[in-house]
Amino acid sequence: MAELARLEDDLKSYSAVATRLEDAAVLYSLAEEEGDEATAAEAAAALTDVEATLEQMEVRRLLSGEHDESAAIVTVHAGAGGTESCDWAEMLLRMYLRWAERRGLKAELVEVAEGEEAGIKRATFTLEGRFAYGLISTEKGVHRLVRISPFDANKRRHTSFASVDVVPALEADEEVDIDPKDLRIDTYHSSGAGGQHVNVTDSAVRITHLPTGIVVAVQNERSQMQNRAVAMKILGARLAQRAAEERMKELDELRGEQMEIGFGSQIRSYVLAPYQLVKDHRTDLEEGNVEAVLEGDIDEFITAELRRRAAAGRARG
Repeated sequence: MAELARLEDDLKSYSAVATRLEDAAVLYSLAEEEGDEATAAEAAAALTDVEATLEQMEVRRLLSGEHDESAAIVTVHAGAGGTESCDWAEMLLRMYLRWAERRGLKAELVEVAEGEEAGIKRATFTLEGRFAYGLISTEKGVHRLVRISPFDANKRRHTSFASVDVVPALEADEEVDIDPKDLRIDTYHSSGAGGQHVNVTDSAVRITHLPTGIVVAVQNERSQMQNRAVAMKILGARLAQRAAEERMKELDELRGEQMEIGFGSQIRSYVLAPYQLVKDHRTDLEEGNVEAVLEGDIDEFITAELRRRAAAGRARG
C-alpha cells in the first residue's frame, strides 16, 4: 500500500505538470493571436510554475537509492572547541529543524545533551516524510563555522566544527537481529535544561551495544517503555549502517579506491566574518545570504550534492 501511494503521488505530479503545460500553450496561442500582453504574461507565469515543478521532479529522479525514501535518524555532534562548538552544533540543529518544517517533513527530537555553558554537545532527531533519508543524507559530514565569537570578550574570530551523522530508519522487515546478551541497558533521569529541546522525564534510557561500543540514549518519550523502543530502533539502524559501511569498505579495498565522502570530511564552511559566505566544498556552490541558510534555506545545497553524486555514479559506470 505504501508503494502504491508513492506511485500514485508520482503520477499525480506528472499529470499536474502536463496539464499546466497544456494550459500555458493555449494561453500563449491566444496571446499571439490577439496580441494580448496580459495573457502572454499569464502564459509566462504558467511556464515558470512548470519549470519549478520539473526541478522538483528532477530531484525525485535523483533519489533512487535503496533507502532514499526511508525516514532518517540524524545526530549532530559538537566538535572540539568547548562552548564555541556546542553553540555551533545548536545552530546547525536549528537549521535542520527549520528546513524540515519548510519541506513539510516531520522532525522529532529524541535526545539532547546540553553544553556546559551554552549550546549542545549532541542531539538526535528522527525525520519522517517521503525522501527524508535521501535528502538529509547529503548533509552527512563535518560543518565548519567562522565568526566573531559571542563568547570572547576580545571579539576575536573563531573557527568551530560540528559533525552530522545520518542513517536510514529501517522498516520492520529490515530490522537487525540484536542479541539481548550484547546489550547493557541503563535508566536515568533526563538531564539538562530541557525546555525548548525535550520533555524532561524520569524515564530516560541508555542502551550500549557491547560488541561495537555503540551507545544510544533517548529521553524524549513519556515512558521508559517508549524510550526503550525508540532507542532499539535507532540502535538497529546504526548497526545496519555500520554493516553496510564495512561491506563498502571491503569492496573499496578490492577496487583499490578511496571512499568518496566519509564521516569526518569537511563538506561545508559557513563564514560570518570577515565576510558573509556559505561554500560547499564538494560542489563549489556558494551562497552569500548566510542568515537565510541558517534559517533552513539549504535546498540548493542538497540538490547540488544529489546532482554531483549522480554524475559521479555515471562516471564510475
